[in-house]
Amino acid sequence: MRLALFDLDNTLLAGDSDHSWGEFLCETGCVDATEYRARNDAFYADYVAGRLDAVAYQSFTQAILSRTEAAELARWQAEFMAAVIEPIVLAKGEALLRQHREAGDRVVIITATNRFITTPIAARLGVETLIATECGMQDGLYTGRVDGVPCYQDGKVTHLNRWLAQTGQSLEDAYFYSDSRNDLPLLEAVSHPVAVDPDDTLRAIAVERGWPVISLR
Repeated sequence: MRLALFDLDNTLLAGDSDHSWGEFLCETGCVDATEYRARNDAFYADYVAGRLDAVAYQSFTQAILSRTEAAELARWQAEFMAAVIEPIVLAKGEALLRQHREAGDRVVIITATNRFITTPIAARLGVETLIATECGMQDGLYTGRVDGVPCYQDGKVTHLNRWLAQTGQSLEDAYFYSDSRNDLPLLEAVSHPVAVDPDDTLRAIAVERGWPVISLR
């Protein structure tokens, strides 16, 4: 079965769920808005520039998971999905997912954003296979720290290779759709790299290498 791999943020969504989660926490009074927003914005700027310290960022964004009751986290998740994520789900992205399913391909979302944030988004998009940055757990509770290597840049390839070994799947004739320069390692690993509403760096590389450039906006 051929794989159709999709980045999530700014690819299937018209926005970044990771950064938007931080904004949601600020706007709903779950954190000190001034301090948290400043750090959240600084990390996002580093991500856009391709220089994010992914471990430091995950320590920042996952910390609140370890100090919040499960029922409260579930309530926040539901509110976040309804208020923030639903309005930025791209209809053309859903159509492309459907096109690959109808072609018999196995659809996979692979994202740097952590599993707590992205599990309900993948479910909303009808995608059963989600490869994401993992949240540390101990005795059923969040530790507030990343588990293993963040699913970011080369780490995305590491996570995918582990999943391929576990499932017996292959990258032969695989597609990967992404907007970000940070996904170059995985784009270079597949047969069909596709730049989706790409950042300036990825757009230039895609044009130079003859990769398709599409828009789902």
